[in-house]
Amino acid sequence: MSFFRAEQAAKLSISREKWARPDSNRGPSPRQGDVQMEGGEQSEVVKESYKNLSESEHKKQSSGSLMDVELRYTKEELDAYTEKRLTGISKKTKWWIEKASETFWEQTKGVVSFETLSKFKEFTLNNWDSRDAWSKVLNFGKSFLGELSKLRMDTRYRDLGELFLEMPKSIKERKRTTDRAITENDVKNAVRYFVNKWKTVKKGRGKLDYATALSHVTQILFGAYTGQRPETISKLRVEQFEEALKINPPTLLVEANQDKIRMEHYVPLHPDLIPFLKELLKIRKKQGRKLMFEHESCGQQLKRAMIPLEKGELIKDKNKRHFVLGDLRKFAEQMADKIKWDTSNKNYILTHNVSSVDWQHYKHPLPEFVYQIYMESWKDVHLIPKEAYELV
Repeated sequence: MSFFRAEQAAKLSISREKWARPDSNRGPSPRQGDVQMEGGEQSEVVKESYKNLSESEHKKQSSGSLMDVELRYTKEELDAYTEKRLTGISKKTKWWIEKASETFWEQTKGVVSFETLSKFKEFTLNNWDSRDAWSKVLNFGKSFLGELSKLRMDTRYRDLGELFLEMPKSIKERKRTTDRAITENDVKNAVRYFVNKWKTVKKGRGKLDYATALSHVTQILFGAYTGQRPETISKLRVEQFEEALKINPPTLLVEANQDKIRMEHYVPLHPDLIPFLKELLKIRKKQGRKLMFEHESCGQQLKRAMIPLEKGELIKDKNKRHFVLGDLRKFAEQMADKIKWDTSNKNYILTHNVSSVDWQHYKHPLPEFVYQIYMESWKDVHLIPKEAYELV
């Protein structure tokens, strides 16, 4: 008889004995008939199972502690589950699933117990540095054990995974406030990059046309002056800017479905931005485009450009010492201290920490008041290098 069959038979017998305790208030086991012959005699299957199970194994199965439980699975079962998970996923995700499956087998070798799962977890934590990687590998193990619980009708597989493959508690490190410091020169350098790239086209070199250069420059300036999230900027429409420029003072209304926390809010348009927005609107109307900015193109070109940050040496990871689109919001947040930007006004415009800041008077604000308070701090901030004005 196979080990698996013997183990299952033993479990049935243990279940029968537990149900039959005199002090129990429960009724007879629903599966009692599976392990008893007529007249109350124990079946030959159960007798044989106890012969095949070692004394130590029997103690483990009946101790009631998951620390002592030792279960089995086959390589075929793991491979079948892995193949199931690989359907319809990206190449990067496929790599992680295959690596997690390979690691699980190498560390457990078909045995599920406190010792083997602890070994698997310890290897994972030591082999990878990020919590994201830990989560991918450990969750694969937990999911596989959950699948085994269903296939083998034994919840102990799932319980072992939940107990011994839990993610370690996150220890939040206090980051230095200057870890990624974005300066005014960083914004200007990003603007210069696109202006210079456009100029090479005028001289017969390069591939950045005027409309794209103007779009990218305007997007960078808008992001720096307003601190809006990249995903919000990517959703802004031409008609919204047309309406914003009709208002005095010029103020853009961001719709709830364009904001991460679904908060409709006004965004003041800095005077330095206006000529660039007007020129870009002329082009967009001719093109018939719905969206104002070429968001993906701008982000990808900045990544490839690897524009070094002025204070990049403060960043530990050398591969992250260049300017990216997300730095525009960080710049606006960091400028707040320098220009003494009103906290309530800042958090309303950035839709950041609005639940923890006293901003009741901003629940139904008028755009002119949002603009007025904003300009008190931003009026002397000028981010546009002189060469950029060649675009307008």
